Amino acid sequence: MTRRTGPSRRSLLLTAGVGMAGAVGGLLWHWQQDRERRAALEQAPWNLGFPRPEGGELVMASFWGRPLVLNFWATWCPPCIEELPDLDAFHREWAPRGWQVIGLAVDSPRAVEGFLARQPLSFPVGLAGLEGTDLSKRLGNERSALPFTAVFDAQGRIVRRKLGQTHRAELAQWAAAM
Repeated sequence: MTRRTGPSRRSLLLTAGVGMAGAVGGLLWHWQQDRERRAALEQAPWNLGFPRPEGGELVMASFWGRPLVLNFWATWCPPCIEELPDLDAFHREWAPRGWQVIGLAVDSPRAVEGFLARQPLSFPVGLAGLEGTDLSKRLGNERSALPFTAVFDAQGRIVRRKLGQTHRAELAQWAAAM
């Protein structure tokens, strides 16, 4: 009579099955968490409001339902300042086609007011301050750097993100593709 040493075939199959079930369960949990995270990102800006340099409040919910370019910028950021004329031109050209542009200034109110007195913009600007940094992170700006742009479709879903300076042709290409 030979005596077996080590685990039986049945024991090995049972262990493998439990391991596979755990792996599948982990993948399903991760997928659900990722889906919830993406949904939270897409909802992040819509329930917020920001003071406007000229007074009043920029209410993000009022921009729901049409494509939106949301740009985070500051007066002390050279690439931000360089891209603002392109964002303004895009806004003037694409607003009749339903596109919206919002600039959220991650800066002090006084600096933004002084800047806009010298270089007015045709699109709405909100004073986001440090809250803008947190919001841009929630929208996918992992480095918390500026400029940062998030593009939303008409259903409020993020369809593009860009860290760094945008250009008018690039914005128009994104808009035309939607």
